Amino acid sequence: MNGAEFIKRVKRLGLKNNIPVHFESRPGKGSHGRLYYGTIFTTVKDRKKEIRKGLLHAMLKQLGLSINDIL
Repeated sequence: MNGAEFIKRVKRLGLKNNIPVHFESRPGKGSHGRLYYGTIFTTVKDRKKEIRKGLLHAMLKQLGLSINDIL
């Protein structure tokens, strides 16, 4: 799963659970941005590249979600 797909799946989950979700890209050269799930956020590194398993689980943990929530 790449960063864009991760964002899309979290947004879909937010709609389902009536939780606001939005992505803020950071100004400047980098491709990092913050994905907010309600008031909680995680950093998405690059929306075009694949997210490795360990990073995916860490991002989900920061949002208080599990892998089953977005599958």
